[in-house]
Amino acid sequence: MQRPLDVVTLGHAIVDVLSPSEDALVESFGLAKGTMTLIDHEDAEKIYSRLGPSTEMSGGSAANTAACLASLGASVEFVGTVRDDTLGTVFCHDIRAAGVRFSRPPRRDGPGTGRCLIMVTPDAEKTMCTSLGIGAHLGSADIDTGVVAGARVLYLEGYLCGLPESDGGVEAAVTAAREAGTLVSLSLSDPLWVELHGDALDSLLDRVDILFANEQEACGITGTTDVHAAVAALGRRCPTVTVTRGPLGSITAAEGEVAEVPAVAVESLRDTTGAGDSYAAGFLDGVVRGADPERCARMGTLAAAEVVSHFGARPLASLSALMEKAGLLS
Repeated sequence: MQRPLDVVTLGHAIVDVLSPSEDALVESFGLAKGTMTLIDHEDAEKIYSRLGPSTEMSGGSAANTAACLASLGASVEFVGTVRDDTLGTVFCHDIRAAGVRFSRPPRRDGPGTGRCLIMVTPDAEKTMCTSLGIGAHLGSADIDTGVVAGARVLYLEGYLCGLPESDGGVEAAVTAAREAGTLVSLSLSDPLWVELHGDALDSLLDRVDILFANEQEACGITGTTDVHAAVAALGRRCPTVTVTRGPLGSITAAEGEVAEVPAVAVESLRDTTGAGDSYAAGFLDGVVRGADPERCARMGTLAAAEVVSHFGARPLASLSALMEKAGLLS
């Protein structure tokens, strides 16, 4: 018999192609470094042809969070769509091997499984070009409302918001969670996404219990350049708001208190891909364990430190062992 679900994550099923790249290559594509840009299949082929040696691994924001949650010992299910193609097979194997439940069968028609071309520059910053493929097609019929209602937390990646192919799935999931008393958590996902789809994200905020953002995203959606003012504004709409600031750590506002937690030093900053995803996992694991908001933020910070210390967006070490060693699970 399976354990009751702690968290259900909802997002795009993506296979990442990570390639160490120079700043000049990113600039040659006319891309803003550190952002995510949606591209079509043709552009994906053009960019891929100019990348150097690459590493392929399953990714996708909410799927990465699910894998990190599993490494922390949480029971977690990922909801997303793949095709019956090579990348779909890779994604299904990897997510299940990570200890995440993934029950949806591959689709037999439609676009191929999504992929994300990630250029990692020498400063460890990542610039992503994503072809969503079938992963964008997540309608209301794809949501098992019983699974959502049976979980303690629903986690949504912001990349789902503002796309007509997935708006129905988001609405069905959020409605089911609210009716069942399942906590709703949302990541704003990307500064450019906030700029392009801020209205869709903003329309959800009053139904969100736990909001994740980085400093740029928080300021962007509130129209301010002051991160503390942004946290305060978001805190008036969401019971818990946590904003990451890279090497400056994080700011969390919850239960009428504000906690600033410093970043965890890493010996070698290799790749920031998945930093926000892993932070969300650590934080949510703290939530389901009943930890206070500051400890949740410390758990998120430690999880992110592990992920940015190596290439790839998923943990190589046991996150639960790291938390235990740091005394965060006591």
